[in-house]
Amino acid sequence: MTSDVSESPSGAPSTAEEACFEAGIKFGSLYHQFAGTPVSPASTRSLEAAMAAAIENQPHCTAVTVDIDDDRVAEAIDHENGYTELTGTLMNVEMRIEYDDVVVRTRMEMTDGYPLMQLVDVDA
Repeated sequence: MTSDVSESPSGAPSTAEEACFEAGIKFGSLYHQFAGTPVSPASTRSLEAAMAAAIENQPHCTAVTVDIDDDRVAEAIDHENGYTELTGTLMNVEMRIEYDDVVVRTRMEMTDGYPLMQLVDVDA
């Protein structure tokens, strides 16, 4: 991280802390809004675009990249209807949040079998 996110003298959150909070809100919204959505290899691109556009509508969010892994989707289909439910294990996400003069970059990717959401960089 490239910034000191220590508490401000007044006890109020620092701008960097507020920017990180905004990033967390975006991840929570993305994950819980779309988890369970039916997805198939034929619908991954349109779902990626819809997810990114929905989250980019939120304040302070300047960029979202959603990458749903077609191979993982195909492997997760366990019935003859041709789709599965979207989970964090099927996608990688990157976001850029700009809050005042702070830029926060985040990522969600599979880490040790778990879709880990993490701060990549805080630039104040």
